[in-house]
Amino acid sequence: MANPLDTACAGEARALDTLGGEDRPRERLTRDGASALSDAEVLALLFRTGGAGHDALALARDLLARTSGLRGLLPFDPGEHADTPGLGPAKLASLAAAIELGRRLQVRRLEAGARIENPASIYRHFHPRLRDCEHERFLAVLLDSRHCVVGERLISQGTLTASLVHPREVFRPALRASAAAIVVVHNHPSGDPAPSTEDREVTRRLERAGRLIGVRVLDHVVVAERGYFSFRESGEMESDPLGGGQSVS
Repeated sequence: MANPLDTACAGEARALDTLGGEDRPRERLTRDGASALSDAEVLALLFRTGGAGHDALALARDLLARTSGLRGLLPFDPGEHADTPGLGPAKLASLAAAIELGRRLQVRRLEAGARIENPASIYRHFHPRLRDCEHERFLAVLLDSRHCVVGERLISQGTLTASLVHPREVFRPALRASAAAIVVVHNHPSGDPAPSTEDREVTRRLERAGRLIGVRVLDHVVVAERGYFSFRESGEMESDPLGGGQSVS
C-alpha cells in the first residue's frame, strides 16, 4: 500500500493552527508546559507548518517513525532527510539548529583556566560532543602546572591506531602552548567504554614519550554512551614520573 506522504500533492500544507482546539501543540504547551508534550508535538512546533498534504504533527510523527525515535536523528545530517516528503530546507535547518542548541546547552565547557579535578569532569564535557560520533576522535586537553586548562586540540579522527596517534602529533600542540601536562580523550562509537588492546598500547606509548620530553600524561579517558573508562582511575597508568603534583583522579 502506497504511503500517503509519497502520493499526496506536495503543494498542499496545513499550519498547526488548523488542528482543532486542544489538539494543537501550542495550546498544550501553554496549558500544560513543554515537558507535557510528546516528541512529535515538540517537532511539530519546530516545523510550524505541514507539507505533502499532512499537517505539522503528522509530518513530525512520520519523521520519528522513519528514524525510530529522536535518537535516530543523531548525528543529524540534513542531507540524509532531504528526500523526506514535506521536509524542505527551512524545516531541516530549523531542526538542525534546535539539535545543535540542545547539544551546546548540555555541554559543560572546559573553559581556559578551569581546573581539572577528576575523570568525571572530562566525561561530562566530552560525552555530549562525542557520544553520537560515528568515528573515533582523539583529543588532547592541555594543562598548566596547576592542572588548569590551557587549551584543547583534536589530534586525529578514525579508528584508533598507534600510527594515527603518534606522540609527535599529540605533544606538538602541548609544547607550543608550554603545557605542563595533558589528558588525552577519545570516544568509542560502539557505546562500550572498555579499553581495547590498541587503547592500552597507545596509552603506554604516550606515557613513555611524555616522560622523555617532560610533559606528563595525567590520564587517558575513553568516552562512550554507556559511561567512561579512566586509565588513571583504574590503576593502569604508571606512577607519576615527575613526583609531586596531583592526579586528576
